[in-house]
Amino acid sequence: MAAISGLIRVMEKAARKAGGKLRRDFGEVEHLQVSHKGPSDFVSKADRQAERTIWDELRAARPDWGFVLEEGGVIEGDPTKPRWIIDPLDGTSNFLHGIPHFAISIAAQEPKLDGSGWGDVVAGVIYQPITDETFWAEKSRGAWLHDGRLRVSGRRQLSESLIATGTPYQGHGDFGEWARIFGAVGPQVAGIRRFGAASLDLAWLAAGRFDGFWESDLSDWDTAAGCLLVREAGGFVTDYRGRSHPICSEQIVAGNDQLHSRLHKLVAGALK
Repeated sequence: MAAISGLIRVMEKAARKAGGKLRRDFGEVEHLQVSHKGPSDFVSKADRQAERTIWDELRAARPDWGFVLEEGGVIEGDPTKPRWIIDPLDGTSNFLHGIPHFAISIAAQEPKLDGSGWGDVVAGVIYQPITDETFWAEKSRGAWLHDGRLRVSGRRQLSESLIATGTPYQGHGDFGEWARIFGAVGPQVAGIRRFGAASLDLAWLAAGRFDGFWESDLSDWDTAAGCLLVREAGGFVTDYRGRSHPICSEQIVAGNDQLHSRLHKLVAGALK
């Protein structure tokens, strides 16, 4: 087992502190389903409170680092230091409907040495409060689930593979594009799953539970930690044109060395 660094310990502590509160709040959602006001306001408050908890913990540990927050936007820090990229509740719709599949995602991204922007993601933590699973990775140190090393699946045939994706929904995504990709991928694979939390899709891909993943119209906080996890577990992550970025979010295709290339070929072919 790799020794857990101080950076990962800080990230996991923040995620677990916020996750404990989300777990308690999730227990209240079922009771709110029958209320006249509904649970939406409650869930929005839980989301904001989780983000504030994470912000407080990370700010105390690294006071000069900046933030990219789903709810709070960009908070500038020392431009020579890394920044945090945070999704305090990935899978909000699941949480809202009482479905126990959601996560907290925290990533640390370094500035480029020439000062021209942001470079590699160097650490990532994805914490699933309901199952109490902590997926984590550091650049060049591998991907882990607690103290167990993660590797992407060894499957080589699309016909044996389980592929994860996200689907467009009201006001988000391109239904026509997704339908073309689904039409190309679906007949070639053993199954397609849509669970509603991209961070967990990528964590599960790193763990070998899924064999591939594609989605578009995501945000950096959805995928920053997950991209690092997949790469450190031996997988590949690119956009639909096959280009590798530190964070792929607007377009993302991921898988092991064999399945990534085959899945990418299907996606790219569907969009010609």
